[in-house]
Amino acid sequence: MSAIRYELGSDQILTLTIDMPGQSANTMNAAFREAFDEAVSRVEDNLDNIRGIIVTSAKKTFFAGGDLTELHKVTRDDAQAFEDRVNNLKARMRALETLGKPVVAAVNGTALGGGLEIALACHHRIVMNDNRIQLGLPEVTLGLLPGGGGTQRLPRMIGLEAAFPLLMEGKKLRPDAALKAGIIDELADTQDELMAKARAFIDANPKSQQPWDKKGYKMPGGAPHHPAMAQKLAIAPAMLRQKTKGCYPAPERIMAAAVEGAQVDFDNGSLIETRYFAELAIGQVAKNMTGTFWFQLNDINAGGSRPKGTDKETFKKVGVLGAGMMGAGIAYSTASRGIEVVLKDVSKENAEKGKRYSEDLLAKKVSRGRMTEEKKADVLNRITATDSAADLDGCDLVIEAVFEDSDLKAKVTAEAEPRLVKNGIFASNTSTIPITQLAEASARPENFIGLHFFSPVDKMMLVEIIVGEKTSDETLAKAFDYVQQIGKIPVVVNDSRGFFTSRVFGTFVNEGISMLGEGIHPASIENAGLLAGMPVGPLAISDEVSMTLMQHIRAQSRKDVEAAGGQWNAHPAEAIIDQMVDDHGRKGKAAGAGFYEYPEKGKKYLWPELESLYVDVTKARQTKLQELQDRILFIQAIETVRCLEEGVLRTVEDANIGSIFGIGYAPWTGGAIQFINQYGVRAFTKRASELANVYGERFTPPQLLLDHAEQNKPLT
Repeated sequence: MSAIRYELGSDQILTLTIDMPGQSANTMNAAFREAFDEAVSRVEDNLDNIRGIIVTSAKKTFFAGGDLTELHKVTRDDAQAFEDRVNNLKARMRALETLGKPVVAAVNGTALGGGLEIALACHHRIVMNDNRIQLGLPEVTLGLLPGGGGTQRLPRMIGLEAAFPLLMEGKKLRPDAALKAGIIDELADTQDELMAKARAFIDANPKSQQPWDKKGYKMPGGAPHHPAMAQKLAIAPAMLRQKTKGCYPAPERIMAAAVEGAQVDFDNGSLIETRYFAELAIGQVAKNMTGTFWFQLNDINAGGSRPKGTDKETFKKVGVLGAGMMGAGIAYSTASRGIEVVLKDVSKENAEKGKRYSEDLLAKKVSRGRMTEEKKADVLNRITATDSAADLDGCDLVIEAVFEDSDLKAKVTAEAEPRLVKNGIFASNTSTIPITQLAEASARPENFIGLHFFSPVDKMMLVEIIVGEKTSDETLAKAFDYVQQIGKIPVVVNDSRGFFTSRVFGTFVNEGISMLGEGIHPASIENAGLLAGMPVGPLAISDEVSMTLMQHIRAQSRKDVEAAGGQWNAHPAEAIIDQMVDDHGRKGKAAGAGFYEYPEKGKKYLWPELESLYVDVTKARQTKLQELQDRILFIQAIETVRCLEEGVLRTVEDANIGSIFGIGYAPWTGGAIQFINQYGVRAFTKRASELANVYGERFTPPQLLLDHAEQNKPLT
């Protein structure tokens, strides 16, 4: 069975319906390429009997894009064969658009990547007017570029400047926004209208050409040699490098392909695109990002970490204890997904203040046209702000998000737990305190679990699910279902102080603060973090978290460790944190002063006194930037291996996804474990040992890493 149905009507209009057999979505794989080649050849043979062509889909989506399984396997040895394969497909797309007959894309669903590129190769694009539909070229988010003509057709259609955000940032548009941007030509409200409009275009345009194939064509906004555009392009690479920090080759190659391609004819521009596409496809960054953001993330979202054998749970009423920023964020994220929320605090005033957080977020959506006033009211009506525990009656789930104090958490647990429905579950949003310890306050520890959200909850996609010693599989399955119900990404870990993300995050900030204590210039520390690929530097994120909170968490952890008969091992960063808070009164951003100054007007800047207090000029000048970058990436990866070794982490997938979405570990690496694998396990272990010799035992490779290095075996 062919992947494309060829149906020539009595009106001489040909409909090519893409319908990949045995797949829920159409993808640009070998079966499609073969079917597309056959279809275009058949069109060429029967051209005199065809007035026009409609390209549409039999799936719910129009076309899902390239086959990433194929792309992920391409190696340097395959590069020439890969280029030939891409060029052959693009030649058939080019043949279709240069036949002289009108070709219309009747887009009935989402068209991303190769799907949009097929539509761009048509002379006219009509899309169903449905806000669930997305249109875009998101290949850059996987370290790739649009290799089906996207870097050539889109700039020729809407201009280089307008095309750059779609190409280099992977922005996705709803149909109405795509129409406004000039990427599509019409909207249709029904399937019948979609096809009728396609036929109407063919009737009105018996001979069709792409704008760039017409004599006298001029690129919108100006070609690269146009003075105004040349001036912009002169600074564009520097602006792009400022964003990517040199970690991501894809945006740079996309810009090169688009600009270089715009200076030659379309066919040569297409060859330029293929060459850059192949370079990225065989490159390590694309392998890292595709492996993690596609394969591993899909495995998690498909329930890879969820216990089997339990029915899927749908939550109707959730209680949230504590209406501070975290609790308010959890309430918003839950109510936004149609779940009734009881937001409880010690006073009605505090609870109402927490609810206003949701109101402010929803008001922004309304002002930007992304939500109606009615929808906003619906969400707010689902949140009950209260100071009464009685309002928690009938909750399927209660999440405590109170201050990080074991005694306080025990108190609210005892108060709220009896209000749950039969077999309801109780969750703690603790970031460091072991769940097994907190579950001692529970009458049903098998129904007690950790749900560690990240701030701000409305933006952060990850939730770390922590399983205590007595937590049942049924409770874990329910927690997993709740996280997915509110649209978040669940990673599952076993119990430990700090669990996984907080442990690894702690190594990042502590390493940066230790560098300052060693005499390294704070600007170098921050730049090393950014150039390594972290979203912010370690000193800046320390201010965001607040150093007083770091002190409190440390005090609670030390108290618990020593109470259990253990010994607290101080980190070199602790002395610097205490000096900043206790001696200089600099507690962090919320207090208006930390490692940075926070002027009322203007951007933040590093506190100038840090130089005189800590910087050793000789040491600062001798330190190599790569050494600092290595320390930042290695210390987090080593701690991640320790979590694997101790059984805190259950899977490598959870490690990679959790490290990126939870703590911002450099996305170009594909995650903390993938960083080790792509670096080479033996080479990584050797470098870690070198760092340990200079900076201390915290860099010592764990036994699990040594075992894999001995066999030169990746961590899987």
